[in-house]
Order: sequence, then C-alpha cells, then structure tokens
Amino acid sequence: MRYKSLLVIAFVVLAFGLTSCTTCSRNNDAFVIPDSMSDNTGELEVAPSVIAEMVDNIASPIEMASLMLSLKVPFSQKYLASTKNVSTYNTSHEKAFNLGIFGCDLGYINMYRRVSLVLDYITAMKNLADGINVGQFFDFATLKRLTTNTTNVDSLVYISQQSFNRMDKYLQNNNRGNLSILMVAGVWVEGLYLSCQFLKERPNEKRLAESIAEQKVMLDRLVLILNNYGREQYIANLIADLSTIKNIYDGISITIEVGEPKMEERDGMLHIVQTDVSTVHYTEEQMQAIITQSEVVRNKLIK
Repeated sequence: MRYKSLLVIAFVVLAFGLTSCTTCSRNNDAFVIPDSMSDNTGELEVAPSVIAEMVDNIASPIEMASLMLSLKVPFSQKYLASTKNVSTYNTSHEKAFNLGIFGCDLGYINMYRRVSLVLDYITAMKNLADGINVGQFFDFATLKRLTTNTTNVDSLVYISQQSFNRMDKYLQNNNRGNLSILMVAGVWVEGLYLSCQFLKERPNEKRLAESIAEQKVMLDRLVLILNNYGREQYIANLIADLSTIKNIYDGISITIEVGEPKMEERDGMLHIVQTDVSTVHYTEEQMQAIITQSEVVRNKLIK
C-alpha cells in the first residue's frame, strides 16, 4: 500500500489503512523503525525534514469506514467521543490532540453519511481550532451549510480535508510542529479505538484483526516522532500512555516477501505496481490485549 499524508485523509479514513495483510508496497517496508530507535525515550534528536517525511508516511489511504460498510458493521454513535468535553480542554496540547480525535470521528460520520451529526463535530473542531489559533483555516461556514444536504457528503469531506491541511501547514511553518503531531496522534488513537470496537462486534473478521495488528509499524513511527518533543510534559505523558499499547505490539512481527513489480493499465496509462506480500503474526491473546488497552488509553486521553 502506498502511504499518503495523514492530515490529507484524516476525515476520510480514520487514521490508518485497514486492508488485508496480503499486499503491501515497499514504501511500508522502507519506513520500518528499528527497535533500537523506537525504544528511545527522549535522547534522540530528529531533524525537522525527517519529522515531516515521517508524518507524511504515517498513514495509509485505504478507507477504513468503507471496510466497515463492506463488512456490514452498523453505525453506532456510542463509539464517538463526546463533544460535551470540549470546554474541559484548556491547554493547547489538549486542544490539538482532541482536534485529531474529533477529526477522526467526523471521518466515520461522513463515510456513513450521518449528516445530522456533522454540525456538532465541526462546531467542536472549530472551537478547538480557534483555541490553538488556527481557526481561520477552518471553513466552518461552508461546512455548516453543507450539513443541510445529504447529497453534499463528498463536498463535505473535501472541504474538511482542505481545512485540516491548512491548519497543519500553518503549524508546521510557524514552528508549532508539536501541535501538528498531536493532531496526528489524536487521529491515530481514535482510529485504533474505533477499529478495536468494531472487532469486538465482529470478532471473526480476520481482515480487521490483521489490520489492527499491522498498526505496530504506525505506532513505532508515531512514538519516534513524539520523542522529539518529549521534553514537554503533556507529550511525555502521551508517550507513556502509548507505550502501554506499544509493549503489546512489540510481541507482534511482520514479515515481507518481496515480489516482482508489474505494469498495469489504469485510465489509459501504464503504472508500475508492487506485488510485495506482507504477513502479520499475532495471537488472539495479543489482539484482546490491544483491544482492552486501546480503550483504556483513549478514554483516559479524551477526558
């Protein structure tokens, strides 16, 4: 699978790719983090260009919500983070992280076309964006107008993406990358939580379980980037929380069988397609531990 910017897809794909472990491009392998690096707890200094590159490659463009629809997993509002908590987020760190949480939830809502719920979430996101001085990049008026018509879901997703991208670019350009990566972390945490909740309802869905197990790679990347800002107490605490999940993932392994590239015609043009095959190795006990701990961490972080 080819990785794209997390912030481009946050509202559509809920943080990460949920696809079968039978195909994977070499881009995935290229960003595997050695254990000696991912275990670093703050001494490692990462160049800004490296951080930017890793952020751009932290998520897959596979639409998680589309998989849920194909598996006929019903929509459930109980999975969503409560917008009533917005007023309790006082620091810029809390606001940035939960902006990612709500962005992920908005992606879930949009993919299931539950437009009646959108207004609450874009309102919450606008408040949080204003709180970290990036609200000017959030097209609230257009998004609010689009919520009145269920036929405008594609436009709603597009405008949401644009708004999120502008916020991220501004933060990166103004030396506030710590808040940008916190938004990324929020999307990832909520995406993992939602996926695990779906698996609880459909425990025999192997594709879903494999996709959750594959998040070992994503989590390693995320923790490594966060370590660059580990001197900030909120982020240090976040790393500690994520490490309780990472400790479980450390027991999971992923092997990649390199395949021969092939040519494929799409839209009248030839494209090179990788045929690498990845296999994830995990136990039922590990999966249950991830489900449990992801829920504990997520619920702690959104309070």
